Amino acid sequence: MAQSLLAQLRTMTKVVADTGDIQAIEKFKPQDATTNPSLITTAAEMPEYQQIVDDTLMKAKQIAGVGASDQEVAALAFKRLAVAFGLKILEIIPGRVSTEVDARLSYDTEGTLEMARDLISQYEEAGVGRDRILIKIASTWEGIRAAEVLEKEGIHCNLTLLFGIHQAIACAEAGVTLVSPFVGRILDWYKKDTGRDSYPPTEDPGVQSVTEIYNYYKKFGYPTEVMGASFRNIGEITELAGCDLLTISPKLLAPLDETEEDLPRKLSPDKAKSMEIEKIPMDKASFDRMHAADRMASEKLDEGISGFTKALESLEQLLAERLANMDEKGVVSDAAENVFRAYDLDGDGFITREEWMGTDAVFDALDRDHDGKITPEEMGAGLGASFRLAKV
Repeated sequence: MAQSLLAQLRTMTKVVADTGDIQAIEKFKPQDATTNPSLITTAAEMPEYQQIVDDTLMKAKQIAGVGASDQEVAALAFKRLAVAFGLKILEIIPGRVSTEVDARLSYDTEGTLEMARDLISQYEEAGVGRDRILIKIASTWEGIRAAEVLEKEGIHCNLTLLFGIHQAIACAEAGVTLVSPFVGRILDWYKKDTGRDSYPPTEDPGVQSVTEIYNYYKKFGYPTEVMGASFRNIGEITELAGCDLLTISPKLLAPLDETEEDLPRKLSPDKAKSMEIEKIPMDKASFDRMHAADRMASEKLDEGISGFTKALESLEQLLAERLANMDEKGVVSDAAENVFRAYDLDGDGFITREEWMGTDAVFDALDRDHDGKITPEEMGAGLGASFRLAKV
């Protein structure tokens, strides 16, 4: 009996549904899931999640104490809101949830450690063990050093914004639990840089990057898991069959489930162990040298941190405004406009995938006509709010 591509993929790879909102998680019931600034910002404006947001704001206000400004309360509320959404997701999924450290701490090892420990303590106070949490940290040298300390404390980490082999090697040597290289974002960079419209799956730069990382880890016996993420097409997924984990959006899960054809395994530990691969010593000098030489990795890491930082600042502003106007009407519509402005980096009246910098599944859900751009109307519809925004 013929099997679908998805059924075959599940026999060799842990499939994780890459989807942003809680309702979609309830529908697809993935093994693991994640929270991130764009998810929280978007969900914070959806009517079905208003109670979570308001309860978290009031709790943060109590903790901050008398005299704290709305902005100070909002900054505290962000940390608590990430955990609130994480707890909600953990009620649905059997596995782990990834919760992000503030992107503004990406080059601050001590600051990352402090926030990571605070996030874990909140989960533990809610009765959730460390085995179900992954702390998501940007793959800077400073972030990797923080992850090394956290892993020794039994706090598991997911290193994100990973685009180069030097980042992957440093993560593995630090003993991190999981890395999530962005296949599609690497492809996006190369298409823009070369002017090419497409790449065959075997030549896809994102696929090649994840393949290189996977083979390096298995060759030298690193236990760090590789989770390919941010896919643009089915070919990228089938070319990585056998990878430890793949996180796939519902938009691509459906055709994988509907297609019946043979799916050969492309990645395997045995195959990797037989390969001739040179081991690369990794210290800060080597990391810095390789990072400077890898234009794609340097640009995408900087872009990612900048984008997540902007999303966080937008979320904190949104929360501060909501706190100040909690009893007033029209908060959702006004905030929806602020969300749109936060992501429309060049002010042209559209949000492109590169500007979004959040979860691909959320972008796909908001981009209703699938033209690669989110309009103000699409954002408003997605957030359950109607608003108009003048084109610049």
